[in-house]
Amino acid sequence: MAKQTNPDFLNGVPELLILQLLARRAMYGYELVRAIEESSGQVLEFGEGCIYPVLHRLESDGDLASRRETVGGRSRVVYRLTASGRKRLVARIAAWRSIVGAVEQVLQGAKHGKPAVS
Repeated sequence: MAKQTNPDFLNGVPELLILQLLARRAMYGYELVRAIEESSGQVLEFGEGCIYPVLHRLESDGDLASRRETVGGRSRVVYRLTASGRKRLVARIAAWRSIVGAVEQVLQGAKHGKPAVS
């Protein structure tokens, strides 16, 4: 599969992936960029210009907390999920699964008995 660099249909996906990765462990922004790429098998690529605004919005909403730490000799802002962020993640996962199921039904031609276009 070709690498996907933020096509329109992926709106909301960076937030979901950031929340999921930060549920596993605290990370700084560029580390999240690399983790998304690696975790998706190099299929998804979201640059820092996409990731940092999401991080700032989630922090502003209270779903992330940050603190400055020295990582590898450099000062970095490290983000972690808050309790509110965990609730948001659960809601986003449920919404994502619902959407994926609905799209899959349409692609398979469910309810109308028509096959998907190949």
